[in-house]
Amino acid sequence: MSIASPLAARLGIHPIIQAPMAGVSTPELAAAVSNAGGLGSLGIGASIVSQAQEMIERTRALTTRPFNVNVFCHQPAVRNTAQEAAWMAHLAPLFEECGMDVPTSLEEIYKSFIEDDEAFEMLLETRPAVVSFHFGLPPTERIRALQDAGIYTLATATRLQEAREIQERGIDAIVAQGIEAGGHRGIFDLDAADEQLSTSVLVRLLVKQTDLPIIAAGGIMDGQGVRSALELGAAAAQLGTAFILCPESAANASYRANLKSQCAAETRLTSALSGRPARGILNRFIRHAESESGIEPAAYPVAYDAAKRLNAAAAKLGNHDFAAHWAGQGATMARELPAAELMHQLIREWQDTQ
Repeated sequence: MSIASPLAARLGIHPIIQAPMAGVSTPELAAAVSNAGGLGSLGIGASIVSQAQEMIERTRALTTRPFNVNVFCHQPAVRNTAQEAAWMAHLAPLFEECGMDVPTSLEEIYKSFIEDDEAFEMLLETRPAVVSFHFGLPPTERIRALQDAGIYTLATATRLQEAREIQERGIDAIVAQGIEAGGHRGIFDLDAADEQLSTSVLVRLLVKQTDLPIIAAGGIMDGQGVRSALELGAAAAQLGTAFILCPESAANASYRANLKSQCAAETRLTSALSGRPARGILNRFIRHAESESGIEPAAYPVAYDAAKRLNAAAAKLGNHDFAAHWAGQGATMARELPAAELMHQLIREWQDTQ
């Protein structure tokens, strides 16, 4: 096995990481990537603890290799009744189109890891090789407890200030998430300015300004992209959209069809679906949600409750144009291959010096 960095050597992997992608990643996908020499990942931020533990146990039954488990560390939602009512009134025509009454109340559907004692204890018990944090960081004592259990830790940064906080907390490595990335941006503070740095600029900035291994994430779809990230100083590259069309992913038929169509050429960074900035394939929900200025979505993840209910109602009618089909700017380069075969191609492309 070719080892390209101290991070890869520590984990015994090629410098290729499959992004966690909650709702899309599966034990089968993570295990296939890990078995092929990369680092497979599970996204458990949207799962209850029993489901998350089952996913970890299933993955462990499929591979003896290291894999990553990702958790959400967002600040709990600050509820605003008037804002939520205005948002639902704005979405009312879409609910009516689907023959569904507009919800009169919404739920905070995901619990943040920073206040989830049960999830924390479960990770200490199951001890995955790697645990990663998105949207922020847990308390220092939790980070240290995970590391004392032999767990390698990662955290996402979208700007230098976040990366410095990650380093100060003692995290082992930083995922540098550029603006090209699909899915949710890992911004810590939604009120802070977002320069929307590209992956290449962010990687170079963090390589120069921090002392931790940097993992490049955003817009990387092939082995040439992996090699470019490593040449910028990254210790590894994280790919998400590149793995969605693998048969092992949980993406449904409409998601796959959309990703294989010309629609994949137009992605949008929007807070409309979940209440947090995330990049996905442009659709009617996003267009409608952003059609009127001055109306803000409910807080994350409360807004996501509305979007998920609407999509469920629409899907029963065969309408999939309200779904969150997260995808990065390189979406049109996605390949429909088994994960192991895709990994082999990525490795060959990365190692090709021609």
